Parts: sequence; C-alpha cells; structure tokens
Amino acid sequence: MLVVVCFVVVLLAVFGGFALQDGHLAALFQPYELLMIFGGALGAFVIANDRKALYLTWHSIPSLFRGSRYTRALYMALMALLFDVLTKVRKEGLMSLERDIDNPEASALFVQHPLVAADPHLMEFITDYLRLMVSGTMDTFQVENLMDNEIQTYLEDAEIPVQAIHKLADGMPAFGIVAAVMGVVHTMGSVGKPPAGLGALIAAALVGTFLGILLSYGLVSSLSSLLHRRHQEVAKALQCVKVTLLASMNGYAPAIAVEFGRKVISVTERPTFAELEGHVRQLKAR
Repeated sequence: MLVVVCFVVVLLAVFGGFALQDGHLAALFQPYELLMIFGGALGAFVIANDRKALYLTWHSIPSLFRGSRYTRALYMALMALLFDVLTKVRKEGLMSLERDIDNPEASALFVQHPLVAADPHLMEFITDYLRLMVSGTMDTFQVENLMDNEIQTYLEDAEIPVQAIHKLADGMPAFGIVAAVMGVVHTMGSVGKPPAGLGALIAAALVGTFLGILLSYGLVSSLSSLLHRRHQEVAKALQCVKVTLLASMNGYAPAIAVEFGRKVISVTERPTFAELEGHVRQLKAR
C-alpha cells in the first residue's frame, strides 16, 4: 500500500507542479508515445530474460505492494521458536524433534508461532537443518558451509528479478528518446502546417523523452531497489537462524544460542533482551 501511495505522490508532484505553472495537462496525454515506450521496453525485457528470470520477476512483483513481514514481531516469534526447539533438544534429545520436523503443520512447537509458520523460506530452512542435526552425521563446519552456500544461492536467485527490473528501468529513457525522435520525424513531415500545429507536434514529441525518464527513475527503478531490500531481509532472517543453530551445535545453552541469533538482527527490528525474555515467558504462561 505504501508503494502505491508513493507512486501517487510522485505523479501528483510532477503533474501537479506542471499544472500549477499553467501547463496544459492535455498536452501530456500522448497514448501513441506510451505505446512506443511500454511496447518497446516490454519486448526488449522479454528478449533479454530467459524463462526463469521472467517467472521470478512475475512472482516477485506482488510482494512489493505488501508491507515487509520481517518486523520486530516476527523476529520475536522466531527467537521464541528457536528457544523452544533448543530447549526441547536439551531436555529430550535431538531425536525428539523427528515428528515436529516431519509434520511441522501439526507440531505444537511450530503452531504456537504462526508468524514463522507462515513463512515458507524460514520453515524450510529451519526444518532442513534440524533434520541434519538429528541425523548426527555432519559436524559444525560442514553445516555452516552448507548454510552459507544455501543463503548465497538464495541471494543469487533473488538478484535475477532485481537485475531484470533494473535493466528495464535503464532502457525506458532510451525508448522515450526513440518516441521523441519519431515525433520529430512526424513534425518534420508536417512543416507545411501553421505554427500552432507545429508547436503541438513538437510538444508531443518532447513528451516521449519526459515520460521515458519519469517512468524509469520515478517508478520502475524504485521497484528494483525495494525488491533488492526485501530479499536482503529474507537473507538476514536466515542468517539469524544459522547463527542460533550453530551456537547450539557448539554446546551453548538455548538462552545463549538465542542471544547469538538476536545480535545478528538489524537494529531497527532487533528486540531487546528483556522484550524477548518477556515474550517467551508469556508463551510459557499460555
């Protein structure tokens, strides 16, 4: 929702400022210029990207119009879940997690933390590495290397739609120039018209350059930056899980292992030690 509001702000600021200068908004309505810009950019976008890039881009765009799920509340739930899991391991052993891992949707450990259970990336990451810990065949260094490789692979795949949208934004000013040049060609072919008619044609041609730049830097480019940030948030949450589980594998108590993970969280979302402790106590009381 915030993205839509900001788009409206950008458009109102640009077109509103033009109108306040006694500009004629009707002169900016050039559907054929928009057709050349959007059509050319879309065609080039499809040519430049393979099926994987197109699929990832298409499925990434809806997430941009929703708020970030990686809030302080989610991190509180994540830390509480990891504390519960590690406490159960401490008391009952790793083998006690088999049922929880195999069917997390019905596990009491995961069900009481719905914010985490609703995140497929976190759930898959947590259950996969708990399963490796239960197997007992890998040491800490192997698990850490595997975690690093998985997070790196996620970031590499996540950058595919980011780069695709960014390149689309880079190309839109050029297509705006193409539309403007086509308008100039049309104007030069109409030199016999009166000055008022030629002025309208020149204005229409210049609108192409204007629209290409506005759409690129005002709208599309900002989406690629936001998408990059969203993927970094996912990686940060995975990093938090990684540090916590590795601390537990190295023999630290659940409370200390969770504190390791808490320190990885960004400052703006990181709960204080007292907040996290209070949250865990509330869950236990329930």
